[in-house]
Amino acid sequence: MQIEIKVLDGRLHQWGLPDYQSPGAAAIDMIACLDDPVEVLPQAPALLVPSGIALFCKENAVAGLILPRSGLGHKKGLVMGNSVGLIDSDYTGQIFVSVWNRNPPGAEPVTIRPGERIAQMMFVPVLHPQFSVVDEFSGQTQRAAGGFGSTGG
Repeated sequence: MQIEIKVLDGRLHQWGLPDYQSPGAAAIDMIACLDDPVEVLPQAPALLVPSGIALFCKENAVAGLILPRSGLGHKKGLVMGNSVGLIDSDYTGQIFVSVWNRNPPGAEPVTIRPGERIAQMMFVPVLHPQFSVVDEFSGQTQRAAGGFGSTGG
């Protein structure tokens, strides 16, 4: 699969384009394309950070998921403001990363610096099933309509 990347912020050529950091990496790192450092205050509204890139996917069978970087989320409390960002295959504008400081009020702000790796994007396959409207399902499962906690947890 080929995905085209458009560099919207020339500083990425110095900082490094988003890339896989190891042969087994599942996602590319997203870079904060900021002019100045930004402090993300604890429990303040989420901020949108520009990534400096846009993508073009020739196939509609892929999407990008924006996820927190493990170290930033666990050690500093910087997570995604929308839990997981979804980049549809037909979106060709600049990708922004929604960041939120989940630490309690009164904790230190998290500082994001220009060129810092702040999130990661994983590409996943997308299925478009055909739906059939039915009065009854054609089969049954052991769980049936059992909801939250119905399997013992």
